[in-house]
Amino acid sequence: MAETDPKSVQDLTNVVQTLLQQMQDKFQTITRIDDLEKNIADLMTQAGVEEIEAAPEKAKEGQGS
Repeated sequence: MAETDPKSVQDLTNVVQTLLQQMQDKFQTITRIDDLEKNIADLMTQAGVEEIEAAPEKAKEGQGS
């Protein structure tokens, strides 16, 4: 293995570059999804939706008594 086949090295380099690009693309997608979730949560908070969601839970608690 003293001599390295340039084609094999180039192929390996291409595979690694492709994998790194795919990982970066997936990370960016996940980051965008996280940002969207945060924005939706902020909008729900501004709209007072969390108070509406909490009401059914309080009703359930009252039924158990």
